[in-house]
Amino acid sequence: MSTDPRSEMEAALKRLVVPELRRAGFTGSFPHFRRVRQPVDLITFQFDRHGGGFVIELATAEPTGFTTHWGKHIPAKQLTAWDLHPDQRRRLKPASGSGADSWFRYDASQPPEAVASDALSRLRQEYRLAEPDAAPNGGPAAALGDSGASGGPPSVS
Repeated sequence: MSTDPRSEMEAALKRLVVPELRRAGFTGSFPHFRRVRQPVDLITFQFDRHGGGFVIELATAEPTGFTTHWGKHIPAKQLTAWDLHPDQRRRLKPASGSGADSWFRYDASQPPEAVASDALSRLRQEYRLAEPDAAPNGGPAAALGDSGASGGPPSVS
């Protein structure tokens, strides 16, 4: 019995990407992850409402949390990238452009595992996912599975 493509894609992301996020100190549940430190790192997987694609939204916030323009305070432990204004988020996608065609596509001939691997690779390239700061040996923070990644979270642009 075949499952629907989105379920297969979510399963591949949960198999390949989520364990790496956990190793890097992120908490939360799919599709929202956060690593509470200075600054708080936020990652959200957003799926195309028409199906067949997703984008990864990245953001940073203060460890004190975030207060919306209408006054609601959201603690850092509950914050998601979607809580921040779109101007405060950055979209990670495999191609340039503004339409959903530039998103990670799983409706083409590529298997979900290949798309998830591409997403993980781009997370490694674009967003340094360091081990938690409180390493028992006090050693340097390491990039998520890739010692050659550049430092620091992406700037929001």
